[in-house]
Amino acid sequence: QVQLVESGGGLVQAGGSLRLSCAASGIIFSDNRMGWYRQAPGKQRELVATIGVSGATNYAEAVKGRFTISRDNAKNTVYLEMGSLKPEDTAVYYCKSENYFSSDVAWGQGTQVTVSS
Repeated sequence: QVQLVESGGGLVQAGGSLRLSCAASGIIFSDNRMGWYRQAPGKQRELVATIGVSGATNYAEAVKGRFTISRDNAKNTVYLEMGSLKPEDTAVYYCKSENYFSSDVAWGQGTQVTVSS
């Protein structure tokens, strides 16, 4: 059964924009810190951005000023708006939840983002 489902990935030209969505089910969404991570073949998975239960955000230095994370608790959905995309942003992007009270963690299956030169 799937609890976190990413969507919005695809092929985009350098300099373009893309919006990823992650729809959650089977969790109390508002109790969870949400995050986006990415991984390219042969590389470690890395943090992209997080948003806490309070709405506080955190970004990797590589994406600051270009990406924006947000959440809509009424829709049980977290978003990642990606702008000024670069080829080095190419990766599989994963959604993660972490329960603030229990520390239970869940991961989505990922969505491919490919940025062409």
